[in-house]
Amino acid sequence: MAGATTLIWRQGRELQNCAVGWADIAAQRPLARDTLFRIASMTKPVTSVAAMSMLQDGLFYLDDPISKVAPEFTDMRVSRDPAGPLDDTVPAERPITFGDLMTHRSGLTYGGLHPGPLEQAYAQALGGDIDSHVQPDAWIAGLAALPLIDQPGAGFHYGHSTDLLGQLLARIDGVPLGHLLARRVFEPLGMTDTGFLVPADQRHRRAGLYGWDANGVIEPRLTASAGSSLPERPDDMAYESGGQGLWSTMDDYLAFARLFVEGGGPLLQPHSYELMIRNRLTEPQRQAATMMGMPVFLPGHGFGLGLATVLDPATASFTRGKGGVGTVSWPGAFGGWWQSDPTDGSVMILLAHNVLDLDLAAQGIGLGVYGAIGEFHALGCRLKA
Repeated sequence: MAGATTLIWRQGRELQNCAVGWADIAAQRPLARDTLFRIASMTKPVTSVAAMSMLQDGLFYLDDPISKVAPEFTDMRVSRDPAGPLDDTVPAERPITFGDLMTHRSGLTYGGLHPGPLEQAYAQALGGDIDSHVQPDAWIAGLAALPLIDQPGAGFHYGHSTDLLGQLLARIDGVPLGHLLARRVFEPLGMTDTGFLVPADQRHRRAGLYGWDANGVIEPRLTASAGSSLPERPDDMAYESGGQGLWSTMDDYLAFARLFVEGGGPLLQPHSYELMIRNRLTEPQRQAATMMGMPVFLPGHGFGLGLATVLDPATASFTRGKGGVGTVSWPGAFGGWWQSDPTDGSVMILLAHNVLDLDLAAQGIGLGVYGAIGEFHALGCRLKA
């Protein structure tokens, strides 16, 4: 690994923090506590909390069809075979709801998980997975024109559900998603370094992205040295990814994660907090959920509204959070990981920038970040004992 920053917090006291390794290897610039990381899918719980804030205000309900806000989704079709022709479909049996989006049971997916016609169609309609040149309304319409891979509500399929949720929240509120998140989440929690766009005068704080070559040697994918630019997004890009797009820091994400050890903190009413951490998947849905051929949930995990939740501490794994019942977590593709355990009031966070090549990962190259998270979790258990 190029490096990582870690923090363990419990009941108002910091038990551990560390910044080790490099933000930029070539420039010999070390990681620091305030280094900015792109947190990838750790964005999803943030967007989900904003959604719950709007639900509390009566702006939508979980059982509402999303077609009330996006009529583009009024008459959806479902593919008979996600690997088959795009026009081999059947009608959706019911509308997609906001609850479906928040539990990844909408029938939407990521195109890259389905090589073939569907992957090509997703790329053509939506542009990039994290940053896209497609305008928000055109992005919504493009997604609605694609077939679903399952009936709404039928099964857990990881994908663009949270991105669509973010776009719909922005449409309801009439402001860009970044403005909405700032008003409903970042400003109330004092998250001054979190957003979709890193200000020009702060870009020197970003960590570079690193991966590995075929021999397992670490190499830069993108660097953040002075004079170079991480193309996180053009300044004038309208699309904002509520599923993957945020930059953040260790202390900002701690402010967010504390919501789940403080009963919802200042943002979530007790009922909303309980809704988020309660498993909403059926047993068959938990068992059938896979991604890239691997199970998404081990027996000890379920999924609430926007994050994984621990059901059985004995069989839970740190990959989706391992703590007492109600511990929540959701990782990011660049190596970021966190969990909040309300049973002992603890938060653990690890931030890193590691870009996996799936073909190399199948050979065991580049998987060190998972070992690091496992060792960090074990350290946390010892410190909290």
